[in-house]
Amino acid sequence: MSSGSLETKTQSDPLALHYSNGSVHLYPPGSLAEYPQGAEDYELTGQTESAGERSEPAFECSANAKGEREDDSLLENASQARDSEDPDRQNISKETTFSIGVQVVFPFLLAGFGMVAAGMVLDIVQHWTVFKEVTEVFILVPALLGLKGNLEMTLASRLSTAANIGQMDTSADIWKLVVGNLALIQVQATVVGFMASVAAVVFGWVPEGRFDIRHALLLCASSVATAFIASLLLGLVMIGVIIASRRVGINPDNVATPIAASLGDLITLALLAGISTGLYEQLKDNAYANPLVCVFFLALTPLWVVISYRVPSTREVLYSGWEPVIIAMAISSIGGLILDKTVSNPNFAGMAVFTPVINGVGGNLVAVQASRISTYLHMSNIPMMDPSITAHRCPNPCHTFFGPGVNSRSARVLFLLVVPGHLVFLYTISSMQAGHTTVTSIFIGFYMAAALLQVLVLLYFADWMVHWMWGRGMDPDNFSIPYLTALGDLLGTGFLALCFHILWLIGDRDADVGD
Repeated sequence: MSSGSLETKTQSDPLALHYSNGSVHLYPPGSLAEYPQGAEDYELTGQTESAGERSEPAFECSANAKGEREDDSLLENASQARDSEDPDRQNISKETTFSIGVQVVFPFLLAGFGMVAAGMVLDIVQHWTVFKEVTEVFILVPALLGLKGNLEMTLASRLSTAANIGQMDTSADIWKLVVGNLALIQVQATVVGFMASVAAVVFGWVPEGRFDIRHALLLCASSVATAFIASLLLGLVMIGVIIASRRVGINPDNVATPIAASLGDLITLALLAGISTGLYEQLKDNAYANPLVCVFFLALTPLWVVISYRVPSTREVLYSGWEPVIIAMAISSIGGLILDKTVSNPNFAGMAVFTPVINGVGGNLVAVQASRISTYLHMSNIPMMDPSITAHRCPNPCHTFFGPGVNSRSARVLFLLVVPGHLVFLYTISSMQAGHTTVTSIFIGFYMAAALLQVLVLLYFADWMVHWMWGRGMDPDNFSIPYLTALGDLLGTGFLALCFHILWLIGDRDADVGD
């Protein structure tokens, strides 16, 4: 098959596509329709000129019509073409299995211990009055803990990409991105928190045909307040981590999302337990406390909308970023329904301490992989193209895990962390005598099978989803992680509940279960 090339120059206004990470790709009018159809290889360059100013080429790309995935040399060459004097932009293509593992393992362990702490908190608070009287609070747990994937990890992925492609090199750029993104996640946190409470009411009460307006307001106030405060605190932490990582020469994609996971579960769960307990006590003496809390946080939403709208890098997400976070919240709420129905049974109360751990580890690892692949695509300078040009079919699992590329290397590293990581976390839980289940060899076997299957599915879906979104013109930094972490919550909770039911059926019933 012969090769074709096309070079376009235009004096007319280009088509400017603004992405949420602050990048802008300029496409001359008609250039997208002039791709050489049927050519096995193509090369396209776009360039605009204005009075007194000459822009850089809009894009340069090289791909083949068979839709084969990018390799390391493509990324390295594209990075060099963009800025040959900035070696940081070439770091991803040169990462070895060892370097990836070294950068990921310590934040991963830190995140895991944060999840263990969150599990211990959930194991304790499940016996509090508000969790017993208003059991629908359990439905809020995965949805609100999932905010770290819907908002904080997405923020970390978005800013990591911006840092890696040089959009956070000046104080002005940093300040603009910080203000816009903080305002954006406050809008999303408030709306998602409110919708999570609605989902808890629908899933918890509608099937049973009962409704309590006081408890519904309690769920709404607790969910909105928890989501708002937790997102603000974690957003500030994420920004500090990414800026510090950039300055010390560490790839933010490897460390930002695990640190978000390490603090996210613990902070969110502690806030939810404390706020819901305080508001539950107010039901007796002050009937207006819960409605006032709801109104206060919802009334602040227009302010955050105005601030985020004024920043170009977040304006697009303000319009188009709702679908993934809302759908992800609904998926996590289904996992919450499973948790509610399982933990409410005294025979399976021991599941509570392990739920944040298995969900958090799976979501943590897949968020790292999705963030890395997204940054890879941004740095390779491949434009977001029509799916007929970019590969959008399900990838071969062998290519996902055993290919020669840097993304396959990172998938292998992340998958190999599952067993040793969970062993460390299970030993920590057992040594601290937390929970209501003795960690036996049979339990470890079933637990590890569930964790490995969860991460295997998630990493494969990440490979497919990020490339599919890129081919559809959707920035994976904004869309992929919410879906993947929500899927991780659903799979983790479902597999863990299945393990407890199987263990109960085969007779592995510990004497301390339900104590």
